[in-house]
Amino acid sequence: MSSEFTTTGRFATVHATRYLQQTAKHFAHKLDVRHNEWHAEILFPRAARGADWPADARVVLDADDQGLRVVIIASAAGQRDGLQRAIGDHVQRFAFREPDLSSSWTQP
Repeated sequence: MSSEFTTTGRFATVHATRYLQQTAKHFAHKLDVRHNEWHAEILFPRAARGADWPADARVVLDADDQGLRVVIIASAAGQRDGLQRAIGDHVQRFAFREPDLSSSWTQP
């Protein structure tokens, strides 16, 4: 990618591997996804859902004992922001048993 727009999210949970796997399996129905228990990579094509972004976006999820880390690497600010909402909403939905799940996002 010529220009990257990134953000990093952190979800504090002891169920990080569960949410990583649920998120990866959810998107694997329509997208290119590679994952194992502790790491996942999801490729969002530039033209997904009729969009026309400059390039594909990549979402990387990593689980550890403290939580789930999500890194979004996009080709435009709008693409990054949309994926942040989508991934955040999905993780929150999968964590319905944790209504107080805390998350934070930072941009470099």
